[in-house]
Amino acid sequence: MNRRGFLKTLGLAGATLTLPRTGKAAETETGTAPYGVLVDTTRCAGCNSCTYACAEANGLPEPEDPEAVTRPTTDQWTAVRGFETSKGEVFVKRQCMHCLEPACASACLTTAMKKTDDGPVVWREDKCMGCRFCMVSCPFSGPKFEYSSANPRIRKCVLCADRLREGAPPACVENCPEEALTFGRRDDLLRIAHKRIANAPDRYVDHIYGEREVGGTSWLYLAGVPFEELGFPTDVGETSYPSLTASFLYSVPMVLTLGPALMLGMAKAARRDENGEAASAAAIPPAVEDEEVRS
Repeated sequence: MNRRGFLKTLGLAGATLTLPRTGKAAETETGTAPYGVLVDTTRCAGCNSCTYACAEANGLPEPEDPEAVTRPTTDQWTAVRGFETSKGEVFVKRQCMHCLEPACASACLTTAMKKTDDGPVVWREDKCMGCRFCMVSCPFSGPKFEYSSANPRIRKCVLCADRLREGAPPACVENCPEEALTFGRRDDLLRIAHKRIANAPDRYVDHIYGEREVGGTSWLYLAGVPFEELGFPTDVGETSYPSLTASFLYSVPMVLTLGPALMLGMAKAARRDENGEAASAAAIPPAVEDEEVRS
């Protein structure tokens, strides 16, 4: 292969490795909106029924003191935390946000993290190589790694994907006594949320968290106070993270993979140039050189 061919092949390989991979957007391949959950924080009583239901449905240890856990962990995928706000105490349920275009799935080199057609973002153990790029890329710190395990896994809410396939709602939604959680197609949930805001402007701030954040999420939130008072990151922007992070994340393995090949190719090309110049110089007839000098 000549130098031009080598560089052309290298460029094609680099383009393939750096090509961003995104999850499903607002509509699935079936043409319908993904499933999601609307969380009305003005209705949440902080009872943690959702936490216990999540543990039972997913085979997790029963929470000993769920109120002591303020963020999801490897053993507790749902966490309810109380916040002191300008309107008193407000309880907020947190879990994986199931982004429409999840950064974790885009960053996953082996497609272990996958956005399903129905909406849940799931982790597949048989494909994971343990790189933890999903953890680094997530703007909501969703995926958790079992550091203390001899066979560590990535753990997070999977939106009860198995229950959804059977036609049942997520366990947390089914067991919420205050009806703070509403399950359905995302476009229907947005209509419900906008209607609640319009009908009770004094009750809600005019903002549905997750409608546009990072390109949109399947978990949506209503609140009576600004979301920064509830611990939500408000600086994540409205652009999906795959479009911001994929090129960087894939350039790292590209450099590690193609760097040695690039250096080897450049070295061989340089040697060929040196040999070629030497051969050309040797091929010039002395008589010609003498004639040019004499002229």
